[in-house]
Amino acid sequence: MRYGVRRLVHLVAVLVAVTFATFALLNLLPGDLSLAVLGNDVTPEGVARVRAEFRLDDPLLWRYLRWLGQVAHGDFGRSYITGEPVISALARTIPVSLELMALSLALSLSLAMPAGLFAAYRAGKPIDRALTAASSLLLSIPSFMLGLMLIYLFALTLKWLPAVGYVPLSQGVVGNLRSFTLPTLTLALVEWPGFMRILRSDAIAVLQQDYVLMAKAKGLRDGRILFRHVLKPSSFTLITVAGLTVAGLIAGALVVENIFALPGVGRLLVGAITNRDFMMVQGAVTVIAVGFVFVNFAVDMLYSLLDPRVAR
Repeated sequence: MRYGVRRLVHLVAVLVAVTFATFALLNLLPGDLSLAVLGNDVTPEGVARVRAEFRLDDPLLWRYLRWLGQVAHGDFGRSYITGEPVISALARTIPVSLELMALSLALSLSLAMPAGLFAAYRAGKPIDRALTAASSLLLSIPSFMLGLMLIYLFALTLKWLPAVGYVPLSQGVVGNLRSFTLPTLTLALVEWPGFMRILRSDAIAVLQQDYVLMAKAKGLRDGRILFRHVLKPSSFTLITVAGLTVAGLIAGALVVENIFALPGVGRLLVGAITNRDFMMVQGAVTVIAVGFVFVNFAVDMLYSLLDPRVAR
């Protein structure tokens, strides 16, 4: 419990620092926000009215504290461009991004665990070299290029899957999964090589332990040895990296959601940056930071459960 409280206080401090840095950077960008709000109807009176309405002449720290107080009450403000409440836009887009990241992480780990264990068990053999070469190839391909290659293969050539678009889960599970297949595969194939290599490296060391050698001497099946005796002690680094990979998934989602026209937070954030909709950008970054902090807290707790020594 004490360890959890210490980690939580630390992560809250990180969250405050991230949101303040984002707020400061957005307000230090060149240009006048009132011009973006007014568009073609720019007049001196209109500029003065917008700056007074959004209190843009107040000191930066005071505006941040006022915004932070609103967020504490569940009010993320309104879009400067459309007037839509930021919380409404986030509520509409967060489920899409969460589903994409959850499916991608689950698929990448599902591919990495058996591949990493098998490569470690056959270290130096042709199958190990083949898996290592495949991971090196995938690591060298940017996510946007991999996404375009998958679109060309499965959507344009084979016509098995839709190239772009989104089907809500409420309209059918099959249609929803079809619309997520290519984006999920794109992100999973980007993250899979790192997971596989980390697990392979740790598993090779664990396979040399005395209790594993004893299990082999007793005649236990290879699968039982790998998944019962090798996987857990080899997973410490993998769990930590999987938690940190959420940041990579978020960054990848920014690209993938725009390629496949998924209405997630990444696409919302890119559109808000393009339109200089600072309040929407601030809200989206805050939600991403909260998610990242929460995942890191969960990883810390899980790590302390797997190895209680880290909580001392």
